[in-house]
Amino acid sequence: MSQSVAESLAWVAVDWGSSNLRAWALDAQDRVLARCDSRRGMLSLRPHDYEAELKRVIGDWMPPTGHVPVRICGMAGARQGWLEAAYLPVPTRLDNLSRGAVRPSLKDPRLEVTLLPGLCQAAGDQQHGFDVMRGEETQLAGLCRVDTGHDGREQAFSPVTGLACLPGTHAKWAWLNAGAITRFTTCMTGELYDLLAHQSVLRHSLDHPDGSDDPSDPGNRECFIAAVREINEAPAAFTARLFGLRARDLLDDGLPVGEARGARLAARLSGLVIGLELAGLQDELRLESAAARDITLIGNDTLCARYALALSTLGHTSHTLDGESAVLAGLSLANRTLSQAAMNRASGA
Repeated sequence: MSQSVAESLAWVAVDWGSSNLRAWALDAQDRVLARCDSRRGMLSLRPHDYEAELKRVIGDWMPPTGHVPVRICGMAGARQGWLEAAYLPVPTRLDNLSRGAVRPSLKDPRLEVTLLPGLCQAAGDQQHGFDVMRGEETQLAGLCRVDTGHDGREQAFSPVTGLACLPGTHAKWAWLNAGAITRFTTCMTGELYDLLAHQSVLRHSLDHPDGSDDPSDPGNRECFIAAVREINEAPAAFTARLFGLRARDLLDDGLPVGEARGARLAARLSGLVIGLELAGLQDELRLESAAARDITLIGNDTLCARYALALSTLGHTSHTLDGESAVLAGLSLANRTLSQAAMNRASGA
């Protein structure tokens, strides 16, 4: 056991996804004392496996006696996860996620585990139909947390209004109004890129080392920006532009040779799929620009940088919030709400 962590531990934050989990030990001021991760996500676990895996990951932080609150967001609360925390329908205020939280049965009396719910959307119109999110809502809640004390412990809820995007395998776009998610949409852009790059005829043209297609390279940047512009102007030509990648590899003598060639074409493919995603949201993006609001990007720096470049290419401004900071802030809000509710019950309030 890490005695220094155990002595200062106030609670544990966990983001439990489909393929992995991340856990953080925090003190009473929500400062991170330690962090750990595991490759055992929901897809590799059965309901009775979760407590043992959680203890394996955070066991060294646990004190020998007492109770440790563990606040978990993500797929552990899915129907096929540890215990289902049913989706809350939108609109939902992001400081009210804990009202749908559930607590699984546990063997270790030291653990006090709470699973947070996701959000769902019924079909309201053709553009914003049935949709679900699980985990991203907690990151969005972090966007609304404001520290009011010098130590970060005193927290206020900021009623944020605007458009936020969480890029990823399944990118989420969420509309916030006064701190509530009113609607959202999911775009399978990351998965589409992966399928095209690795399981289509395009795979023969995209051979390049990981990361070498980064738009920070001037040649890659030019290819990415050109693709974003092209597909925004003619989204119906998407499938034709895709095969054009293969034809360009076979015929364009102006491309560099070797791995640099694959990197240029991969950057173009990235621009096409991200550009297509933005083309489908152009009306909403124009409204944000008209209101002089930045689009908030939440996630890892590399992917958010691509989205920021694509948005800038089309005349939209954005700013980025680190994904880890967002999920920790969101889980901190949930922990505060749950802890206050527990104190109210204990005092009979």
